Amino acid sequence: EKHDLPLVSFSMGFTGGANQYEPAGKTGVASFTSQMMSEGTTTRTGDEISSALQLLGTSVSFGIGAEGGSVGFLSTKETFAPTLAILTEEMLHPALPEAALERLRARTLVSLSQAKDRTSSIAGVVFPKLLYGDQPYGRSMTEESAKSITRDDVVAMHRQFFQPARAVITIVGDITPAEATAALEKAFTAWPVGGEKATFAYPTPPAAKETTIYIVDKPGATQSTFAIGLVGPARNTADYYALRVMNSMFGEQFQSRINANIREEKGYSYGVGSSFSYGRGPGPFRAGGDIQTNKTDSALIEFVKEMKGIRGDRPVTDDEMSATKAALINSIQSELASVNGIRSLIGTIYSQDLPEGYWRSFAQNISAVTKADVARVAKQYLDMGHMSIVIVGDRKTIEPGLRATGIAPVVVLDIKGNPVQIN
Repeated sequence: EKHDLPLVSFSMGFTGGANQYEPAGKTGVASFTSQMMSEGTTTRTGDEISSALQLLGTSVSFGIGAEGGSVGFLSTKETFAPTLAILTEEMLHPALPEAALERLRARTLVSLSQAKDRTSSIAGVVFPKLLYGDQPYGRSMTEESAKSITRDDVVAMHRQFFQPARAVITIVGDITPAEATAALEKAFTAWPVGGEKATFAYPTPPAAKETTIYIVDKPGATQSTFAIGLVGPARNTADYYALRVMNSMFGEQFQSRINANIREEKGYSYGVGSSFSYGRGPGPFRAGGDIQTNKTDSALIEFVKEMKGIRGDRPVTDDEMSATKAALINSIQSELASVNGIRSLIGTIYSQDLPEGYWRSFAQNISAVTKADVARVAKQYLDMGHMSIVIVGDRKTIEPGLRATGIAPVVVLDIKGNPVQIN
């Protein structure tokens, strides 16, 4: 309950997502389904639904991600019940019209075609494929998969995904538990029991290859996009807090080591960073960003130097530790300032299967991380002998310099991640 403003934030989160429910060869059907949920119901058109929501001063959003999804809205206290009624109508009785699918497919095919001209988009396809192959974490929507999706596929995805057995409702705002329960029971009385809880049994990723530089040629590119990394740990790793502190100072904060070096000091980029995906399975670690073409080799040298540094060549300082911990702990305060932020924090507990006291102990667990912990996880998870270094750019310009670094052997790939025969 939060009664200082007459606002209510509602979210129904679903555990499991595209990685669990998309059929092989149909990558993208989850995205298509979520986008089509606002295209009308069996009794009202999409325009009629949109007009009704505009009169209420709100909107309903649908989303299906890799390992979860949600439907939700932000409303006033007075418009909560009618907005919830529209959400229920859209979720339980969507029209999913064929015409909307064809319109969405056409727009998607244009976007996929345009993505072939963006080095960042190409890296986003090639990097996960190198790490995982044809596994859920390695797949991306293609023109072929987009063309193969039928309305029957969308209907089946809707039926399979929106099941009450895997739904968690979170409500924050100017409403009491009794009022919320009454509204929910009225809105969802016709939703039949069904479904099973999602399982997150991922196949074992392919064995990590020795560190290799993979060049994807984009002739004439004015920048080179870097994606450097390897398969990382699942969210439930015991090293989570140590990894949060380590990666925050290495590449997550604006003043992280790699951004301070490559952007602020050297001026090679407008910004670089790093992240662990922390999925229910072994999501990837990735470091990178967009680099000036003529500084591609120099930037790679700096990336490698900073990775070796965080692993122990340049031990973290007391000042870095205190600043990083404070930033992580204080980031929670901004979330607590709004009903949407509080709802997101609560929802995370259930979507990621965390202890209910997770946020109460977050500051204590972050504070307990030591410099030795940071060095240990950096050495363990930033394995310099098994890094995939994907660089998408103008090959004729960047290849000689990259080979001259001697950092790793070079392999040339096409924009789909397949090896290119070099004459």
